[in-house]
Amino acid sequence: MKPSMLYEALLALIGERVPLHIWGACGVGKSQIVSQVAGALGYEFLDVRAVQLDPIDLRGLPRIVGDSTEWVPPRFLPTSGRGILFLDELTAAPQMTQAGCYQLVLDRKLGEYRLPDDWVVLAAGNPASERGVHFSMPRPLRNRFVHLDLEPDLSDWCKWAVRSGVRPEIIAFLRFKPALLHDADATSDQNAWATPRSWEMASNVLKGLTARGTAPNSAIEAQMLEGTIGPAATAELVGFLRLFRQLPSIDEILLTPDTAPLPDEPSAQIAIATALGRAMSDQSITKGTRYLDRMPTEMRVLAMRDAAARDRAITHTPEFVRFGVEQAEVFQ
Repeated sequence: MKPSMLYEALLALIGERVPLHIWGACGVGKSQIVSQVAGALGYEFLDVRAVQLDPIDLRGLPRIVGDSTEWVPPRFLPTSGRGILFLDELTAAPQMTQAGCYQLVLDRKLGEYRLPDDWVVLAAGNPASERGVHFSMPRPLRNRFVHLDLEPDLSDWCKWAVRSGVRPEIIAFLRFKPALLHDADATSDQNAWATPRSWEMASNVLKGLTARGTAPNSAIEAQMLEGTIGPAATAELVGFLRLFRQLPSIDEILLTPDTAPLPDEPSAQIAIATALGRAMSDQSITKGTRYLDRMPTEMRVLAMRDAAARDRAITHTPEFVRFGVEQAEVFQ
């Protein structure tokens, strides 16, 4: 299930308070998607790391009241409002801790504690194939969840990346080399490898180097990227960055859209279209579309989709409306 499908599934299940467990490799965005859904619904988002809990941490501690004993639930469990109680890294928790979740997940209570009506329990974890800390989930607990598998998807990731301010050269590179979005080889012992999460980190590396106001030292840049996405992905990205930095600047394109250089290589065209989609506004779209009119249709669609996803005001401009009518068959 790709991220956009999981997002829709969460919207459908949360209203019915259906417990859900999300399976997926590390770095594919499990917790981030749940957080985004909570924000969209106006729910509180309580992220509880199950691996950090002992079995007694969920039930609480006993205290004597009069002639009897009662259990005092932990402060982190909600008592009012509405929200998502997210048990992250559940499969990394020992089985006794997982067993402590039985009653909470299905019966929505722990001893004397009851989960408020407008809260739902969701969980996430990595499969054993990821070679992380893993304890098999007991069958009774498995049967209390709906289980969904999350897989990375380039189109979904690019839509998120455009809205989240990921560097355009990272987005353009992955559009040119989509297989590098996620390195699924869990047998490697390298410290860094490509995942949707590590590509966001690579973007932050480039942002940090650029913020210094000088051209980044190529050796330092390469080593920092290698420590983020691994040597194989870095080797290809460095070559792409060398090409990207030789392209005409966006300022030049928007200043002289009719005469600014137009690259022939597909990778360079993807890079320019992605950068334009990141930079165009409702004020500059007129000149932006004049340059895009010189490019292949697929590049124009790419840039306009990115621009619309980032800034909805663009969709109300005459240029965007005209483009949408002309490219109605492909611009969806």
